[in-house]
Amino acid sequence: MAEDTGMFTVSQTIGSVLCCKCGITMQPNAANMCTRCLQSEIDITEGLQKQVTIVHCPECNKYLQPPKTWTGAELESKKLLSFCIRRLKNLNKVRLVNAEFVWTEPHSKRIKVKLKDQMCETCSRAQVNPNQWVAVVQLRQHVTHRRTFFYLEQLILKQDAAKSAIRVRQMDQGIDFFFNNRSHALKFVEFLGKYVPIRTRSDKQLISHDPKSNSYNYNYTFSVEISPICREDLICLPPKVAASLGNPGPLVICNKVSSSISLLDPFTLRQSFLDADQYWRSNFKALMSSRQLVEYIVLDVEAISSEVNVGGSRCLLADAQIARVSDFGKNDTIFNVRTHLGHILNAGDYALGYDLCNTNSNDIELDKYKGLVLPEVILIKKSYEEKRQKKRGKPRTWKLRSLNMDIDSAAKGGGGSDEKMDSEYEQFLRDLEENPDLRFNLSLYRNKDYQPSELASVVDGEDPPSIPLDELLADLDLSDGDGDDDETIDLDSIRG
Repeated sequence: MAEDTGMFTVSQTIGSVLCCKCGITMQPNAANMCTRCLQSEIDITEGLQKQVTIVHCPECNKYLQPPKTWTGAELESKKLLSFCIRRLKNLNKVRLVNAEFVWTEPHSKRIKVKLKDQMCETCSRAQVNPNQWVAVVQLRQHVTHRRTFFYLEQLILKQDAAKSAIRVRQMDQGIDFFFNNRSHALKFVEFLGKYVPIRTRSDKQLISHDPKSNSYNYNYTFSVEISPICREDLICLPPKVAASLGNPGPLVICNKVSSSISLLDPFTLRQSFLDADQYWRSNFKALMSSRQLVEYIVLDVEAISSEVNVGGSRCLLADAQIARVSDFGKNDTIFNVRTHLGHILNAGDYALGYDLCNTNSNDIELDKYKGLVLPEVILIKKSYEEKRQKKRGKPRTWKLRSLNMDIDSAAKGGGGSDEKMDSEYEQFLRDLEENPDLRFNLSLYRNKDYQPSELASVVDGEDPPSIPLDELLADLDLSDGDGDDDETIDLDSIRG
């Protein structure tokens, strides 16, 4: 047509790339590998039956169709080819494109059939490189501990939320989850939003483009940030946030974190809730975190109200006299404080709280409240450290499962990082023992290595909080076995 009209026609060219393994020039494809390298890397017959025995009658030239039917067919006929293919199992997992006989010696008594199947683009990439990801969820929380990630790990295991992840990697301030499908990553982000207040940002990067078919391949990144407000944090609410909540505090305690943040005023027992959108609009930080808790001894407790239920937890306002454990033998400093823990504290008990009289705070929200008089101490929870000292080294009756995670080199840090991680994990286990609400959505398993000691229970006296046996699941064997053998696609059938 172009020659008849005399018009100049631009010749069409197809771009070329280098094979990622051997480096030869080739036309681009989804795997970026040449045909020879693909054949050496991919086993498309995995899970398929590679051979089956066929019973042949040499007298009537028929083949047995189990259990009792005999079918007549000539060698290399379409009927025999169809008969052989129907005897193969698991062919419904692939799309059969072509089937043909492979020539063999007449006396070999074998029938060889060559089958060709077609795989989708996503599965082709997964077969070439199982670690090649399409979408990654980068989960981060900018705090100095990993208690939130320990809790999320157990939630993920309980709900099997990461079953579609091809790889999980532990990072310095979070965890990365890799998926070979964008929809799986989106579903995982949705799961996270049900249990912690998050905000997300998504980006995509072009990996390859085929101009002939006008197809694009992208890598998707979902950045998920968890609110830095954690359970037991002491917070000074910004004036606008406090006004929107009915003016509690302004000093409040975070007593629970889910899809929203639960805040408790320890002096009035008023409870307020902040959802994720409300929090990220103000984006305030904690005044003090759980790593700054100080241990006190309770000298006296006097209740000033009756016990109430606040958000499913018991509370009782009381006036208490306390002293720092570290001050024993040094001074006789005593603090008179008001606490919401009057229902569990008695004289002689230990408690953990925030020391505000010896803390230099540079919180900008605190400076907005002119004339605010800070209490000397705010108690957060009862301490069982003294009782646990007697039980140190003894195994627990229960245990937890863990995700199979790679550890990034940056997450290992210095030599003390392992000790810090172990200490934080031990604190997480103690939190589970002390707080039944915290372990409500988790699965805890019986420790088969635990050996109870009757003598210890008599001598040690009162034990620290523990988890009842009726809350534990039976210990499971979590090892994964490989049930499928590697197979080829050739069908070898015995004749005669």
